[in-house]
Parts: sequence; structure tokens; C-alpha cells
Amino acid sequence: MQSRNTLLFIALIVAVVSLFSVDMMVGAVNIPLSDVWKALTGGDCPESTVKIVRNIRLVKAFVALLAGAALSVSGLQMQTLFRNPLAGPYVLGISSGASLGVALVVLAGFGSSFGVAGAAWVGSAVVLMFIGIAARRIKDIMVILILGMMFSSGVSAVVQILQYLSRDEALKTFVIWTMGSLGEVTVMQLCILFPSVLLGLVFAVLSIKPLNMLLFGEDYAVTMGLNIRRSRGMIFMSATLLAGTVTAFCGPIGFIGLATRMMFDNSDHRVLIPATMLSGASVMIICDIISKMFTLPVNAITALLGVPVVVWIVLRNRV
Repeated sequence: MQSRNTLLFIALIVAVVSLFSVDMMVGAVNIPLSDVWKALTGGDCPESTVKIVRNIRLVKAFVALLAGAALSVSGLQMQTLFRNPLAGPYVLGISSGASLGVALVVLAGFGSSFGVAGAAWVGSAVVLMFIGIAARRIKDIMVILILGMMFSSGVSAVVQILQYLSRDEALKTFVIWTMGSLGEVTVMQLCILFPSVLLGLVFAVLSIKPLNMLLFGEDYAVTMGLNIRRSRGMIFMSATLLAGTVTAFCGPIGFIGLATRMMFDNSDHRVLIPATMLSGASVMIICDIISKMFTLPVNAITALLGVPVVVWIVLRNRV
């Protein structure tokens, strides 16, 4: 088993490095790998190639890597917490909160100084606050799930009203944001995105033991001495930092957090968390490559690739 896990991680690392390199090569102008390497290391190549590689493709590929890792890990946490293989990183209403924040800025014109990313982040944080308050008072995790879904539906209704009343230009901006994009993140925004995702991943690593205990149910975890409320809070904080930050800067990207967990039969989160992190990064980079090749929004690609996987999961497990 140990050797199998080692081979798995080696294969995933090779896949991430290879796909990252391909992502740097593919675009409106295809660049040979040798020129990509020269542009990154200061070798002799055209100045235009250096600008394309360093200023555009390197940032975008790194964002794809971070987004894939973040969404896959947050999805894994939600699937374990709710004991449902189809639970995604947005079940707590994180995406809806981010959408409401963006809608208030773009469609209603409130607080435009925040910017789209800032508004989405604030919206996600507000949702976390309400979920945190509910989690301290409610013991049943399924009730929290239902509250999250109801809150998400209510927020979606408000967003739809704002869409109906908005001007055409504002509506177009909002719709484009909902399609997701990895190329709108600037270097300054990446300086916020990276540490936020890193902090979320640190919380995820710290929650490995609680997640392993929760596999057998909350009653078992309590008998083993687990502080359910504190563990829930850590997992919620991690999931919101991961999914909320990616949503804020890249828009709501679906299916990545759903599909990657079911690629592995292992139930030990010491293996699952790094494995889903690497596989999610690989899948996200693949989606970015395809979206650049066909000039399509990345959310459409993740859905087209993710739906068959989710259908296969349902049929295999008869959920």
C-alpha cells in the first residue's frame, strides 16, 4: 500500500509539472518549451516572448494550480463532513455569498471601491459568519447543510432581482464574472490569493485527524474525545478560505471540488488531502489549456468535463 501511494504521488507530481509546462506553451501564440524556459531563466529569446510568458501565462498557470488545489481540498472536506460524495465546496452558500457581493457592486452600484474580488470576498466572509453562528448552536450537521442550502436559495433570489433591475452593461459584466476566469488575476491580487489559499491549506492539514474521525460519524468522534464545534469551525474556516478566495478572484468555478475526491479509494486524509490537491491542480490546468485552445470560459470546460464524472460516481455508488 505504501509503495502504491508513493507511485501515485510521483505520477501526480509529474502530471502537474508536465501540464504546467504545456499551459505555459499553449495560447493565442504557441511558444516552444525551449523558449518558455529561456524566458523564465533570462536566456536569449524575443522580448515579446518574455512578456507573454512572465506577465501573462506564468501568472495564469499559477492561478490555475492554486484554484484547482483549493477547490479540490475544500470539496474533500465538505464530502467528509456531510458524509456525501456529491457534496461540493459551495454547499454552505459560499458561492452565493460571493455572488451577492459582486451583484451589489456591479448591478446595484453599492461600494464600487471594493472591486469585484473584494466584494466577493466580503460576501463569502459574511456567509461564514452566519454559518459559524449556526454551527455553535446546532449539533446536527445535516441541519447546517439544509440552512446553507436555504440561505443560498434566498441569496440567489436577491441576485436574480438585481439582475432583472440592472442595466445591460452591468448585467453583461456580472454574467461574465459567473462564467469564471483565471486570466483576470493580477500580480498584486496573486499576492493576496496565494497566502489566503496557503492559510486555508494549513487549516486543512490541521484538520486531518478530525476528518479521519468524522468518517465514522460524529457520535463516534465525540466518544473519541473530538471537540465537534471546534473541529467544524476549523473545517468551515478552511473551506471558506479556499473556495471563497478562489471564487472572489476567479469567479464561481464548479465541479473541480466534486470530481477529484472520487478518483481515490483510500479514505485516509493523510493521503487524500495531498492527492486531491495535486489531482485538482492537474484537472484545473487541463481545463485552462482547453479553454485557451477553444477560447471558451473555464466554467464551461469544468462543467463539460465534470458532469460525466459525477454521473459515473452516482452510477458506481448508487447514491
